[in-house]
Amino acid sequence: MEEANQSMASEFIFRGLCDSRKLQTFLLLPFSTLYLMTVVGNLFVVLLFITDPHLHSPMYFLLANLSFVDFCLSSVTTPKLTTDFLKDNKTISFGGCMTQIFGVHFFAGGEMVLLVTMAYDRYVAICKPLHYSSIMDRQKCIWLVLISWTIGFVHAMSQLAMILDLPFCGSRIVDSFFCDIPLVIKLACMDTHTLGMLINADSGILATTCFILLLMSYTYILLKVRLNSKDGASKALSTCTSHITVVLLFFGPCIFIYLWPLNITWMDKFLAVFYTVITPLLNPAIYTLRNKDIRNAIKRLINQHMDSQDNF
Repeated sequence: MEEANQSMASEFIFRGLCDSRKLQTFLLLPFSTLYLMTVVGNLFVVLLFITDPHLHSPMYFLLANLSFVDFCLSSVTTPKLTTDFLKDNKTISFGGCMTQIFGVHFFAGGEMVLLVTMAYDRYVAICKPLHYSSIMDRQKCIWLVLISWTIGFVHAMSQLAMILDLPFCGSRIVDSFFCDIPLVIKLACMDTHTLGMLINADSGILATTCFILLLMSYTYILLKVRLNSKDGASKALSTCTSHITVVLLFFGPCIFIYLWPLNITWMDKFLAVFYTVITPLLNPAIYTLRNKDIRNAIKRLINQHMDSQDNF
C-alpha cells in the first residue's frame, strides 16, 4: 500500500488559471512580458547598488536584497506558469511540487522579515538621525539580512516537514498554477483538518507578527516626526510611502490566502498571481519612480554608458 501511495504521488496536475485553451494562449505573452520585466527591474536595482557608490548605504543595501528576494520569489512559480500555457497536461513531479512549496515560503517568509528590517532602518534614520551611522553600520545590516534569510529558511522547512510524508492516494489535481499548501493537503487521503490549522498557524504567526511590527513602526515614525516639526508629517510620509505601499501590496494577498481565506477559487487564483507575479514587478517600479537617489543613479549609469560609447 505504501508503494502504491508513493507511485500515485509521483506527480501532480495543475488545473491552471483557466480552462479555455484560447485564453491560455492569449495570456502567454502578457505573463512572459511581466516575468521579463520583473527579472530586469529587480536585477537592475541590484546592479545599481553594486556599481554606484552613492547608493552604498543601509537603506539601499536592504532595498537591493528586497529586489533579489522578489526576483527569486517570482522565479519559483512564474516560469512554470508561462510554459504551462502551452501545455494541455500541466504536470509537476512530487519533488518539483515540494520544491515550489519550499521556495515560496522561504522567499516570502524572508521578505516579511526583510520588510520589518527596512522599517527599523527608517525608524532609526528619521527618529535617531544623529546615531544612524553608528546604529546601522555595515556589520549590523549584514546580520539583519542573514536573520531574515534564516527565519525564511526555518519557516519553509517547518511547512515542508508537516506535509512531506502525507499519503497521497486519491486525486492529483491541484486547482491552481503552482503547489500551494492549502490546496495540496486537500489531496491527502487522510483527515488534514488539524494539520491545516497547524500550517495556517505557522504561517499566521510569522505574517501577523511582522505585520503588527510594521504597523507599529510606521505609525510611531509618523507620530514622532509630526510632533517634532510642523511639516514633519509630510516629510515622513514622503520618505515612508514607498515602504508602506510595498508592505500593503505584499501582506494584503497573504492575509486573504492564509489568515482569512475566502475559499473562492477565482479570487484565490487572482491573489496568488498578485503576490507571486505582480508584487515582485511593482516593488522596483515603486522605489524607482519615487526615489530621487535611484533616479539620479540611473542617470549617472546612462551618462557613463554614453561617455564610454563616445570614447569608443
